[in-house]
Amino acid sequence: MKGKFEELVSQDTPVLVDFYADWCGPCQMMAPVLKEIAGELGDKVKIIKIDVDRNQPVAQRFGVRGIPHFILFKGGEIKWQKGGAMSKRELTAAIEGVQ
Repeated sequence: MKGKFEELVSQDTPVLVDFYADWCGPCQMMAPVLKEIAGELGDKVKIIKIDVDRNQPVAQRFGVRGIPHFILFKGGEIKWQKGGAMSKRELTAAIEGVQ
């Protein structure tokens, strides 16, 4: 996982990582928001989801203590991160801020 993850977040295109769990209510609320953002921004951003129950080492590596938790990477560097459910506008602004 680590090698593939590193490869994904090292791209020049911003990569929004959604740390989530299937049992998490706020995470489920964010799913349609992320789908809308992906549809509107198209190839300007790549959104990947990481299930914290199945990928605990990755979540621990980035200090994810609560979910949902979002980290925006560009060129392998963390450009923005925030925990908790949030509005489509807030997420879109963060993504557009690193392009």
